[in-house]
Parts: sequence; C-alpha cells; structure tokens
Amino acid sequence: MNAALMLEQGFNGIQFGLILFLMAVGVTLAFGVMNVVNLAHGSMLMLGAFAIAAATSWMPSFLLALIVAMTIVATVAAILESLVVRPLYRMSHLDQVLATFGLSLAFNEAVIMVWGREPLYVSPPDWLAGSVPLAPGLDYPAWRLAVTAVALATGVALWFVLTRTRLGMQIRAGAEKREVISGLGVNIEWLFTAVFVISAVLAAIAGVMLAPLLSVESAMGDPLLILTLAVVVIGGLGSLKGALIASLVVGLLDTYGRMFWPQLLGEVAGNILANAAVYVLMAAVIAWRPTGLFGRHVH
Repeated sequence: MNAALMLEQGFNGIQFGLILFLMAVGVTLAFGVMNVVNLAHGSMLMLGAFAIAAATSWMPSFLLALIVAMTIVATVAAILESLVVRPLYRMSHLDQVLATFGLSLAFNEAVIMVWGREPLYVSPPDWLAGSVPLAPGLDYPAWRLAVTAVALATGVALWFVLTRTRLGMQIRAGAEKREVISGLGVNIEWLFTAVFVISAVLAAIAGVMLAPLLSVESAMGDPLLILTLAVVVIGGLGSLKGALIASLVVGLLDTYGRMFWPQLLGEVAGNILANAAVYVLMAAVIAWRPTGLFGRHVH
C-alpha cells in the first residue's frame, strides 16, 4: 500500500467528514433552537441532489443550476416548516420522530413519482471535470477538491452568520432563552422558519456535492442521516466544534476502515467491522461522556 493511496484516502475521508458536518450542523440547529428531532433531514440532501440533477438538464450553466436547486429546496423547506413541522414543536420527541420519519418516507415516494425509480447521474461542470496533481503518483479529481473548498467555505459562512450577524444572535439566543427573546419582540415563528430553511439548505449543499459522486436515487440520504446522528452524539448535541471534530473523525474512520479491515480480517469480517466501527466509537464515547465530547452538561 503506497503513500499516494494513503494520501488519497485521507482526502476522501476529510471530504466525507465535511459533508457529514454540513448535515450534523443542520440537525444541531434544528434541535438546539426548535427542540425538534428531524428524521426528514436526509430527505433534504436527497432533494438537493435531485434538484441539481433536474436543473443541470434544464440549463447549461452549473452555477445557475446550483442557484435554482437551492431556491427549490429553500422554498420546499419553508412550506414544510410552516404547514407540517410547526405543529410538532408542541409535541413530544417521540411524536416528532414518528412524524418526521413519515415525512421521510413520503419524500422518498414523491421523488419516485416525479423522477421514476431509475437512478439519475450528474456530471460535474467541464471546468471541474479534470484532475489536479497533488503529489507524485496522485492526480486528484478537481471535483473532489471543489467539494472540500465548498464545504469549508460553507462552514465559515455559517460561523460568520451565527457569530457576527443579528440573525445569528437571535438564533443563539433562541437556543438558550426562547421565552426571553420572544418577550423582546423577536418573531419566533419567522426565526424557526429561517433556522429550518438554513438547515435544509446545508443538507441540500451536501446533496449537490455528492450528486456527481453517487447515483441520485430515492432514499439516498437515509444512510447518511444515520451516520450524521452518530456524529451529533459523539460531538455533543448543540456544539458546532464538536460536530466538526466528530465529523472529521467519523469520515476518516469510515474511509480508512473500509480500506484496512477487509485486508486484515478478510472480506466478510472486515466489512462487518468497517460498518460497525463508527457505532463502536459512539458507544465508547457515550460510556465515557454521556453528553458527547463537547456537549453541555444539563443540571
């Protein structure tokens, strides 16, 4: 096993981790601000992938198609929050889990009704279709480098919004003292809609980045949602730093695990351990720190 392959898998693991980070931030925002468990979050990733697949077939410019796809997802998310998710705020977490799981199933069937059961494939734009030499013997796909850059830029933009803008101040205050900011005149319903749309767009960006790498098909976001929930548990619910660190750890662990364990233990046992490694790590973290690595203790 040469150094170039190890480096390539390391880049792949970091990219996968950053995609999980975008998903995990959305889950963290929705729970931290609105106190809602949203199992339909993976459907927003799927919707983003289908939207970019459709938009690129309508127009020649990938950037314009990206804007159209994000607009579609944001509009669907705003309508979904207003009509379906808003009544769930007053319900228990079990009711939220059941309702949003039902939403996820409905979205999976809806995309089949619109686009059919056959997988769709998205080609990256021509200016990102080649490779970039990173090291001797390693020509890395330009699209994968773009995935890393976009995920990092999105994370920085989110940090800026949350820490340097009035909306970010309201979101952070809403996560801590919802009744107080409501009494100060902040429109809580508008704030919740904004948070839900932001979390959906983050998942949709992850879907757009995955679309040229995977087949676009119904339920494609569900396995990633399961890994995302593991990331949130490991990092600590409500911690953006925890989500970032846990996402990178899980991304690298999953990527390298699928490369090493089958070679060390054989195909069957190695694949089983590769699939279970993330959840073994999650169980160990829970046993050591029930609130996660950077989660806040509740007294």
